[in-house]
Amino acid sequence: MWSRMAAVLDERRLFGTNGVRGIVNKDLTLDLVLELSQAIGTFFKGGKMVVGSDGRTSSPALRNLAMGGLASVGCKVHDIGQAPTPMIDFLTRAWKAAGGVAVTASHNPPEYNGIKTIASDGIETDRHEELEIEKIYFSRSWKRADWDRVGDVVRAETGLREYLDSIKKQVDVEKIRSRRLTVAVDPGNGVAALTTPILLSELGCRVLTINGNVDGTFPGRPSEPRPETISSLKDLVKSAEADFGVALDGDGDRAIFVDEAGEAHWGDRTLALIVDNYWSQKPGSTIVTPVSSSRAIQEIADARNGKIVWTRVGSVDVSHKMIEIGAELGAEENGGIFYAPHIAVRDGSIASALIANILAKASQPLSKLLSALPSYQLAKERVPCPNHLKKEVLDDLRDRTSRYNPETIDGVKIWFEDETSLLVRPSGTEPIFRVFAEAKSASAARDLADQYKAILSGIIREKDRGA
Repeated sequence: MWSRMAAVLDERRLFGTNGVRGIVNKDLTLDLVLELSQAIGTFFKGGKMVVGSDGRTSSPALRNLAMGGLASVGCKVHDIGQAPTPMIDFLTRAWKAAGGVAVTASHNPPEYNGIKTIASDGIETDRHEELEIEKIYFSRSWKRADWDRVGDVVRAETGLREYLDSIKKQVDVEKIRSRRLTVAVDPGNGVAALTTPILLSELGCRVLTINGNVDGTFPGRPSEPRPETISSLKDLVKSAEADFGVALDGDGDRAIFVDEAGEAHWGDRTLALIVDNYWSQKPGSTIVTPVSSSRAIQEIADARNGKIVWTRVGSVDVSHKMIEIGAELGAEENGGIFYAPHIAVRDGSIASALIANILAKASQPLSKLLSALPSYQLAKERVPCPNHLKKEVLDDLRDRTSRYNPETIDGVKIWFEDETSLLVRPSGTEPIFRVFAEAKSASAARDLADQYKAILSGIIREKDRGA
């Protein structure tokens, strides 16, 4: 039975874009979590480990299993309980641990959970390290400790203060306090309820919170904040005459914002504001962002003499590239802001503090600051494609678009001369290609998306007939 299950898992791998995830007791069984934790502890050579979890209903049980698995191979485990993932990342580095484990499924629905592994620098383990952990797991070669060398599990209580103080060092606290901002916060019943409202309050903001109790069923709204799902926050911002609102995802590493008029903005808009402000202070510096980010970032870079390093889609890739080249700022269009002077992982609380910092120093409201930035309309498509054809299809598309000198680090990204851009990339989790088209008008974006959906469908049909 084990060999059959291992073969299936080996075919699809354990680690996805961000850790190991699945439906609890279906894909992500308790046995899997225990044995994976033993493999993780073996990979980290039985060293000191920091462990925390989000607020999902299954997280306490899975966190206990993970800590037990780590202790069984000799790790000393520091249990920080419920905490946002970026806080677990931060404390893994701050406490000089060998590694860390976050029990979380981020923004996924409540029936999901997952395991993220964190290296000693506080950054999620890279693809090569994940493969090493998988080898230990699939070969069942974890190294259980002798009875007298089983690791301790200790409750760690000081982490929240260290984490919040680190964020506050990155902004002008007195300037923010003098501005007396009113901020509406919607943690979405996630673990950011334990950090972001406290942080903003300590920055001198008047904080109004909805969905502020941690509840793993996410009764207030889905755990992924989207403009169409945060209507209560938009209403609160308007009724309270708040300066801005912020909605965070289930594990607190991403945030989207609402301006003072009650309009919600996708992550690419506030991403643009943060990088524009950064380049205004540090012209010529480099930021890191995935190829999925908006063309507006390139336009701002050209205006501000900024430099961009593009990566594959995925927060792990952004973090590791930032460390590799020494970049201070990274950003994703989904609302992820990475700030290396704090820690080079996406963090909704640092994003909230940076927006407060920008507003405290500006003479205009958030809506005006955003409207002054380049703006593009986005159209998205999904094109079905069997997994075994993805490489051939992508190679063909690259050949057909070579005259545009595309970026091919992750799929095909083209910046056309008519102010449009296109990204076509195979999904890492589904048998589809994703098509993203950008333009100044919605109709132009739709036309471009339809054009390349047709081209891609034609290539897939050709390859399918020849298979």
